[in-house]
Amino acid sequence: MNLPSKEISPAVDIRGLNHWFGNGETRKQILQSISMQIEPGEVVLLTGPSGCGKTTLLTLIGALRKVEDGDLIVFGHQLRGSLRKNRQRLRRQIGMIFQGHNLLRCLTAEQNVQMGSDLLRGFSYSERRNQAREWLKVVGLEDQMNKLPHDLSGGQKQRVAIARALAARPKLLLADEPTSALDSSTGREVVDLLKRLARNQSCSVLMVTHDPRILDVADRLLKMEDGRLIPPVR
Repeated sequence: MNLPSKEISPAVDIRGLNHWFGNGETRKQILQSISMQIEPGEVVLLTGPSGCGKTTLLTLIGALRKVEDGDLIVFGHQLRGSLRKNRQRLRRQIGMIFQGHNLLRCLTAEQNVQMGSDLLRGFSYSERRNQAREWLKVVGLEDQMNKLPHDLSGGQKQRVAIARALAARPKLLLADEPTSALDSSTGREVVDLLKRLARNQSCSVLMVTHDPRILDVADRLLKMEDGRLIPPVR
């Protein structure tokens, strides 16, 4: 007797998503009828001109903004109309890498990364600290652990931000131009690392990029213009 195979749900399921900024006469539509899915362990690259809505889409998927119109389901949780406490709980499963690094200036590189590992349940303080140190080694900063952000270069700050996101062992990683401040060699190492994370931990990756050097890492390429996803040419 052959049992039916269990269907695997998408990590992200978006249907008819719209979003606006502003009020009254200044109200402007940023996202228009976005529909897409991201499967567990899939690496998706999103390209398009500046200002077309890519970063807004990432922040909505990452539960950092309220969903105004349409369905946005992450790990089975509907974000439209969701309570703040539910969005906060969901964010524990999502790693985010921002263009602006968003490091705490008063904390060392190691302490910034440990903010990610502190989200892990069931680990002692020393285990979480060791996790932070291991991720810093992975991104090539084992000799910069005790430095504050103002003592690091732009590329080093970006690598700290990447290590912090990965230290939380996310099920979904959202990355906004993660290679923009990195040289070609380091950028390749970082995207290869993200690819391995996707494969080994079934972590879904959605990466916004203008970097043509890393397009080959994607399982799928999406393009956005004027708030819309452009259908691929067949």
